[in-house]
Amino acid sequence: MNVELLHGNTATDLATIRITHDPSNDTHWCHMHARQAFRDASYRPCFSPRLLRELRLFAREAIDGCEAASAAAEGPAPALSHIVLGSDAHVFNLGGDLDLFTRLIRDRDRDGLMRYATECVDSIHLLHTRLHPNAHTIALVEGDALGGGFELALACQTIVAERGVEMGFPEVLFGLFPGMGAYSLLSQRIGPRRAEAMMLDGVMYSSERLHEMGIVDVLVERGEGVRAVNEVIRQNRRIAAARLALHRVRDAVHPISHEELMETTRIWVDTALQLGPRQLRMMERLVRAQLQRPEPAAATGSR
Repeated sequence: MNVELLHGNTATDLATIRITHDPSNDTHWCHMHARQAFRDASYRPCFSPRLLRELRLFAREAIDGCEAASAAAEGPAPALSHIVLGSDAHVFNLGGDLDLFTRLIRDRDRDGLMRYATECVDSIHLLHTRLHPNAHTIALVEGDALGGGFELALACQTIVAERGVEMGFPEVLFGLFPGMGAYSLLSQRIGPRRAEAMMLDGVMYSSERLHEMGIVDVLVERGEGVRAVNEVIRQNRRIAAARLALHRVRDAVHPISHEELMETTRIWVDTALQLGPRQLRMMERLVRAQLQRPEPAAATGSR
């Protein structure tokens, strides 16, 4: 398999993600929390503003690549690209930047919270909707996904998870709810009532349980995630026309608009600004817990 590191001007400026492209099947891989990020002892594998910006740069580059591949395709068969989101850290993603949240809430900075939340919503909507005319999105979850990290996985069309991984929404522990798309995305998969229950119970669900519930699409043994992703890609490329047609059907039958996500996140911002000292102290304890991590695993790449 020929895997190319991306060497454009964008890639040289990246600090929190590692991106590669496999031209043999036109797959764009993005691993969050690139190893160089861990040179900073204060780095936490969550959605920092810098990670959000770099993910959007990756998405823009991937969209351009998918469109170019589609335009260059010969014959009646449509071109189908894939976009895979994974992680170089021991977790997939720990969710929102709680350190930033506490500072903005203490400062009563509604505009700052809204800017951060809007960036998150833009990324979720981009991944869930705008990439689909030419690409299939896959979350490769080899480590725990909390809060916004779980929402990011849910925004992908296929979730591949390894056994022993946990996912959930801990926001209720400090008086919040997952406000960047969880309700809309989970409701599509398991219905509104069960989605609400998951958003409010604060439980970390095993990947095995999530597979039983129909949230995780592909469940594999530890260390088998990359192989499973490549198998999904192989199968999709055999039925490219049908896969792309179903993208259009799903978006027509169950659309999730940007405004729907924004209305939810405005409620999230208003709720965050009502948090008191006890809830903020809980956030700060969780920030300290996020810093207590093992060394990142060796990068697996798109093998």
